[in-house]
Amino acid sequence: MRTAYSVETVRAAERELMARLPEGALMQRAAAGLAAACADLLGRVYGRRVVLLVGSGDNGGDALYAGARLARRGAGVTAVLLAPERAHAAGLAALRRAGGRTVEITETAETDKTADTAKNGDTAKTADTAKNGDTAKTAETADTADTADTAKTFETAEHAIRNADLLLDGIVGIGGKGGLRPDAARLAAVADSARCAVVAVDLPSGVDADTGEVRGAAVRADLTVTFGTHKPGLLVDPAREYAGSVRLVDIGLDLPGRPVLEALQHADVRRLLPVPSGESDKYRRGVVGIAAGSARYPGAAVLAVAGALRGGAGAVRYVGPAGDAVLARFPETLVSDRGPRQAGRVQAWVVGPGAGDDASAVAEVLASDVPVLVDADGLRLADRDAVRARTAPTLMTPHAGEAAALLGVPREEVEGARLASARELAARYDATVLLKGSTTLVADPGGGAVRVNPTGTAWLATAGSGDVLSGLAGSLLASGLGALDAGSTAAYLHGLAGRFAADGAPVGAHDVADAVPEAWRDVRDLDD
Repeated sequence: MRTAYSVETVRAAERELMARLPEGALMQRAAAGLAAACADLLGRVYGRRVVLLVGSGDNGGDALYAGARLARRGAGVTAVLLAPERAHAAGLAALRRAGGRTVEITETAETDKTADTAKNGDTAKTADTAKNGDTAKTAETADTADTADTAKTFETAEHAIRNADLLLDGIVGIGGKGGLRPDAARLAAVADSARCAVVAVDLPSGVDADTGEVRGAAVRADLTVTFGTHKPGLLVDPAREYAGSVRLVDIGLDLPGRPVLEALQHADVRRLLPVPSGESDKYRRGVVGIAAGSARYPGAAVLAVAGALRGGAGAVRYVGPAGDAVLARFPETLVSDRGPRQAGRVQAWVVGPGAGDDASAVAEVLASDVPVLVDADGLRLADRDAVRARTAPTLMTPHAGEAAALLGVPREEVEGARLASARELAARYDATVLLKGSTTLVADPGGGAVRVNPTGTAWLATAGSGDVLSGLAGSLLASGLGALDAGSTAAYLHGLAGRFAADGAPVGAHDVADAVPEAWRDVRDLDD
């Protein structure tokens, strides 16, 4: 299982390890792994042009030491120092000894400093200077020569970036908050438009390591080399798309306690999949009830049943007005028109896909004493107090728009803060929440590690795909998995099925359902 830890936990582990190692040894470990990743990406190091964007923190030191290693192997390395007076001294010395050159970017506008001073409540000297009749040296009255030198320095840095084979982003560390400052943002924009490969040190500068939020300009990397453990922002959108591929370098951290995020892998899913024994029959394997569809949306019922039939349960009961459509496609389904309460015994319910305004079915299902999955229209129709009052597990599966409606916030807020939104919704409803989207998250109400789904494809953004996922997860609930495991396992299989079905081309939801057995076999056939 892939795990991600908070910045606070990582820093504590780093401090503990540094106390036991010679000074600088931990940074050298990180730099060695970083340089090796860069060399692998370049293929041939000798004669390649490498640019380092270097800030004032340890990430800048990592970049400088890695640049020194590349320079010793024959690369032409230029370090662009965004805070020259605060650059890592030993790393800078190592780079220069190896033949690297530097370009120093000074603050381009004194107004930035003045604004920071005002924010901190300090009194600017400009007013006093003016009172005394002295000439104030502000951004507006900056020396023309200084301005020309600054422009020339930026021109040198930008030229180096545009001609580089690889750019190493060491601007901001894992404690950075908010977007990049103007100078860094300007150079990051040049890198984004250049042809060079971009490698981020630990995580892309400008993204939030703990939340995955991006609140301003940020570096877009092709590869992120992260140290010790994954950071949550590397696994959760929108930050995840800035990270590119992620390579983890082991630097010997001892990370105690539970992680913030977990990402299942094949071996984890294989252990969770229900497997029938010689004593199994269709009832022992579990029966899942599907209360879905309407006269207007009969297809939602068909697709939810399609997912449920492939999810490991022994039988599927369907309740609703789309019985004829369901039987025409899946004659093995047990169909009832007497409502959920009178449908017969089930081990789990799925309610809501295509339900329209039928609140009665949702209320009946929520009143049951078995695990329940609530999706689509059911999310809108479910009474929050009824959900919170349930003693059996509840799994809610909203997309960002539905989650925003339940939370009473704009959709953009959910999409920009997916991790926080999933946790908040789980807490409000005292239910497990599977937040669908570019990064699917599964959060328990207890506040433990959130599961992030690593599989999927953009082709899954198609009508009915979520109905298939609901049926699949409901079937896993009926087979005995808990809500967190059922949701994360279903998301994993669904994403894998989407990849297999699409294979680079558009697909329909029925194609995804048909590919679930292939995904299941792919997981089961893993040879450890």
